[in-house]
Amino acid sequence: MKTELIATATFGLEAVVRREVEGLGYRIIKTEDGKVTYVGDERAVVRSNLWLRSADRVLLKMAEFKAETFEELFQQTRALPWEQLIPIDGEFTVTCTSVKSKLHSVPSCQSIVKKAIVEKLKEFYNVDVFRETGASYTVKATLLKDRVTLTVDTSGAGLHKRGYRTEDVAAPIKETLAAGLVQLSFWNRGRILADPCCGSGTIPIEAAMIGRGIAPGIGRGFASEGWEFIDRKIWKEERARAFRAIDYSRELYIYGSDINGKAVRAASANAKEAGVDDCVSFRRADIRGFKAPGENGIIITNPPYGERIGEEKAIKDIYKALGSFCRRNPYWSLFLITTDRDAEEAVMGRKADRRRKLYNGRLQTCYYQFHGKKLPSAGAKDIDD
Repeated sequence: MKTELIATATFGLEAVVRREVEGLGYRIIKTEDGKVTYVGDERAVVRSNLWLRSADRVLLKMAEFKAETFEELFQQTRALPWEQLIPIDGEFTVTCTSVKSKLHSVPSCQSIVKKAIVEKLKEFYNVDVFRETGASYTVKATLLKDRVTLTVDTSGAGLHKRGYRTEDVAAPIKETLAAGLVQLSFWNRGRILADPCCGSGTIPIEAAMIGRGIAPGIGRGFASEGWEFIDRKIWKEERARAFRAIDYSRELYIYGSDINGKAVRAASANAKEAGVDDCVSFRRADIRGFKAPGENGIIITNPPYGERIGEEKAIKDIYKALGSFCRRNPYWSLFLITTDRDAEEAVMGRKADRRRKLYNGRLQTCYYQFHGKKLPSAGAKDIDD
């Protein structure tokens, strides 16, 4: 059955998520702030959850309509075919947000949507009480300027929860954002990638998973796995296909280091859990002693922010070390995410070649991109992807 799906995204990563959805073969309907809407079927729900690297969640869109009164909200919600999705024993909850709408009371909207769904299901199943012992369904009502969008969350836990993070450090970057940073760098499998402030290893691990073709959701479960709406056979088929897609034949050149020994140990443990410990090299090292593992490559790093952790002098030392490295290694590119608006001058003494505004949790950051020189063709050491 064809339906509309919504892949939600961190602000600034919509274009990355759009490319990922298109890469899965689905037609995009529209791209807006924080979400990409596309057409898919039951198999698309499964493939999207397994394969989308930078999306936060995959939502099943039930309807979109205008509602300025509670009666309009109730009747239009009740009219939808909820029985096609939620079985008689389904456990469902309703969440709600309201922005610039006449129906501004979130608890009231939430209660009315819940009541409307219950009334529709009571009528269809001819029961007065629901056991709610079956699969879980989270319905979300989003009201924006009197437009109501009703969706059901197919993911459950956010897609950043890959399942490999067994050990953590202070202020880790989300896996979905790390994957987005790698994809925005246009890194390819034949090029060196390094993160000299690797923390718990998220950026190198996500790069290795991309390089190996490992589906980011292959090691976890999803809310929609228990839905009657989706045949369990589809989940089995798509997981088997994902395992077959893993490519162990290509050598990867990915390095991570950190001054914190605990962080390096955590990174190594996480890489092992993710199944990429054989292609990512982690070591304890001060960034001031970071040496290029090759003539050209890419640094992608998420150094400590002043607002999060790290003292001002330590951060300035990191910037100085990164700038010094790039001047000594002109064929390397630097991709740096930070909240610091003075980072360009502090690191390179010039404007970045490109900038992109992104959010790391609730922190507004900038992804600064400093492009290195191209190697002369005769001396190029990159391996074509």
